[in-house]
Amino acid sequence: MTTQKTALVTGASRGIGRGIAIELARAGCRVAINYAGNAAAAAEALALVREAGGEGLTVQGDIASAADRERLVAQACEGLGGRIDLLVNNAGVAPTVRADLLDAGEESFDRLFAINLKGPFFLSQRVAKQMLAQAPDAEGFRGRIVTITSISAYTASTNRGDYCMVKAGLAMMTKLFADRLAAAGINVYEIRPGVIATDMTGAVKDKYDQLILREERGITPLRRWGQPSDIGRAVRAIAEDRFPFSTGACFDVDGGFHLHRI
Repeated sequence: MTTQKTALVTGASRGIGRGIAIELARAGCRVAINYAGNAAAAAEALALVREAGGEGLTVQGDIASAADRERLVAQACEGLGGRIDLLVNNAGVAPTVRADLLDAGEESFDRLFAINLKGPFFLSQRVAKQMLAQAPDAEGFRGRIVTITSISAYTASTNRGDYCMVKAGLAMMTKLFADRLAAAGINVYEIRPGVIATDMTGAVKDKYDQLILREERGITPLRRWGQPSDIGRAVRAIAEDRFPFSTGACFDVDGGFHLHRI
């Protein structure tokens, strides 16, 4: 059995997912880079993984689709030596339209719940079964599952209520899988990013520049934007088993946004 860790990262072609893939490569992991449609971006991410000293492959798949999830796991296992040591649930989309809570429509709601909540739930279920069939690794683990959520899991934004609700659902999903899988040697974690510089936040950059960098006290004690590499380093720490006696834990990587300050 190889001692090299293997990881499947969803939504890894750009943004936070790409940052995670690169940091895992720096830790010596082999990385399956999942992407939904942008093959060119996935190829760029794979090149960066290789530059960082890792190995990898790209796997197309829509995590909202049961057939795609099955194929994604099969191809990742085949390309990573028959096992998955780490699943990172990162793929997600923003609301189609930011709409007031009283005007929000079902189309955006259904899309977000399918991709951002149903997809990670059933992918975690499928990968957990794969991990249960694996022999423990050198540290005694059969696997680790990490889900990337958001400060929106507890911060109300009434013009994107659907997004907040799915992130809150993912936080509970972490607790459920952590409880169910602990005895089997599978630890489960939530990483909760704050305001991270990605394509998703690019459309509201001016707004957050003012909130973070304003002369009077900004929304975060650490007065800068988060970077995808900040989230990547947190995932890398989990991949390196820095928290063997933690499961169901939430790690805030948000510049201190979660602090209640007066």
